[in-house]
Amino acid sequence: MSEQTPRPVLQGARALVTGMANEHSIAYGCARAFAELGAELAITYADDKTRGYVEPLAQALKAPIFMPLDVTRPEQLDAVFEAIERQWGGLDILVHSIAWAPKADLQGGLLDSSAAGFGLAMDISCHSFVRMARLAAPLMNNGGSLFAMSYYGANKVVPNYNLMGPVKAALEACCRYLAYELGPKGIRVHAISPGPLKTRAASGLKDFDLMLNEAARRAPLGELVDIMDVGFTCAYLATPYARRLSGETLYVDGGVNIMA
Repeated sequence: MSEQTPRPVLQGARALVTGMANEHSIAYGCARAFAELGAELAITYADDKTRGYVEPLAQALKAPIFMPLDVTRPEQLDAVFEAIERQWGGLDILVHSIAWAPKADLQGGLLDSSAAGFGLAMDISCHSFVRMARLAAPLMNNGGSLFAMSYYGANKVVPNYNLMGPVKAALEACCRYLAYELGPKGIRVHAISPGPLKTRAASGLKDFDLMLNEAARRAPLGELVDIMDVGFTCAYLATPYARRLSGETLYVDGGVNIMA
């Protein structure tokens, strides 16, 4: 394998990174890590407001594809993958770093969540990954890697995580089933479960600072992780060195998940 592995290790790889909101985003950490290891980038932004924060980052990373992507609009999703096929002819890596729920449902308990809010959270945060996988798979003729971002609250109760716990649990299950269905095509699928990070999405959680402090206190490594820790984990999993790994939920949390 070493004779066939390029240097840098992702040289020639083409990566689509979705969900970037600003320089604090997990998606930005992934894009930076991919770029440092030689990959070419396609980057999306959610709306006009977000574009102002994301466009300078995409330019700095020299991303040749930069497009809007609201996953509730099928025409935008189709347009992104059509552009990738037209410009690159294929795809090697996909990062789904998108999660959303109505504020009232997110900050209330699960018992009080509305059916509409729960449905929207599931569609945007979970099923949109399935939709992306469906469009990405035909472009991954030489295999590839798909990543979705989860959290410890998918498997254990985290106070104030509320309805996002069941939504992320569904997302992790989708990763396992997609790994099974796409494995024969050489496509590997992973859920990445970072520890608490100060991202724009996380700021909507009630008492988020308490979650950060508790994670730092309980981590065996004694500190919080950052977006580059997550990015380089994804980058490793996208390389030939991880070619026999698929369907995993990888914790990038300083070891918090092992603690009772």
